[in-house]
Amino acid sequence: MTSSTIFDRLFGGNLILRIAIGIALGIGLALIWPAAARSAMLLGTLFVQALKAVAPILVLVLVAAALANQKKGGQAQLRPIVILYLVGTLSAAFIAVTVSSIFPTTLILDVTDITVDPPQGIGEVLNGLLFKLVDNPVSAIMNGNFIGILVWGIAIGLGMRHAKEGSREMLTDISHAITSIVRVVIRLAPLGIFGLVAGNLAEFGFSALGGYVRILTVLLGCMLIVALILNPLIVWTMIRRNPYPIVITALRESGITAFFTRSSAANIPVNLSLCEKLGLDENTYAVSIPLGATINMAGAAITITVLTLAATHTLGISVDLPTAFLLSVIAALSACGASGVAGGSLLLIPLACGLFGISDEIAIQVVAVGFVISVLQDSAETALNSSTDVVFTAAVSEAYSRKK
Repeated sequence: MTSSTIFDRLFGGNLILRIAIGIALGIGLALIWPAAARSAMLLGTLFVQALKAVAPILVLVLVAAALANQKKGGQAQLRPIVILYLVGTLSAAFIAVTVSSIFPTTLILDVTDITVDPPQGIGEVLNGLLFKLVDNPVSAIMNGNFIGILVWGIAIGLGMRHAKEGSREMLTDISHAITSIVRVVIRLAPLGIFGLVAGNLAEFGFSALGGYVRILTVLLGCMLIVALILNPLIVWTMIRRNPYPIVITALRESGITAFFTRSSAANIPVNLSLCEKLGLDENTYAVSIPLGATINMAGAAITITVLTLAATHTLGISVDLPTAFLLSVIAALSACGASGVAGGSLLLIPLACGLFGISDEIAIQVVAVGFVISVLQDSAETALNSSTDVVFTAAVSEAYSRKK
């Protein structure tokens, strides 16, 4: 057997099948040889780092190239996608309030040594967003500030729309070159996920989650409702046909990878590749996918809402309907400001807790609980956020193509 044949078998073929094999091997290694499994975590860390390294420059170039060469009608598709992002995030917060009311949960709030620097108010969140908008482009790329990268990509793309055709074609060629690098990284996904599964199971296991089963059940239940009921309903209103093929495809090919990378930003290249595979308009998804990684945060809205209401139940604070509605709005707005990295939504919990007069000292303990259950919570949250980006982009693209 030649070396090229071995490479093709390891890194070619059905990506989902190879990821499934990687997961199985990771679980097996963690059970049989925990020490080796911890060492295998290096493979997962390298994979996530590779995705994070290529994502910022990929977003900048793809957004700029898409807008510079955008055909008539491209902007028309972006508007409804953004609307779906906002509606989906707010609806997810409403669902979290409803489920938390039906199944109230309490927390064991112990003093922790975790040090965080959460926002102190909605004004601070908005203030931070404004500064991210005008960030230096080099700083934005180096620090993974995708809001700033999007702004610069849009500015460059709009400016290049009036450039000579050769210049615009060069920008497109650069985007294709960066995309080819991304494809190589994605082919290594099974190896990276093998390392992530093996390392995480060997390091944390599931025993630490035993005392938090109820709160995890509420969180994951809300996310499943959004993924399997709310999102299909939203898609159906757009395309008026069975929405589940789109939803299941996105969960399978985007959600699985996002579950293990635990980073919406790192999953941008995966989503872009999936949109290309689905035959969507590049002028649309090159902008909507990076945008979704920054503002489409249904999972984050659920996390913020459920943990905040768990704190109120624990402290015996009564929550009336108007206050619950206000919490949903604040959770949705805060979620849009959450960073696209692991644990980004947890740091915004004190902001929502402040609505009920809960002190920062107690709120930080709620954040600590979030970190304990983040082994599953953050993974499921990212899988929902990232797969929904593809779901809404595909739905609007199909609805728009039918109108032509």
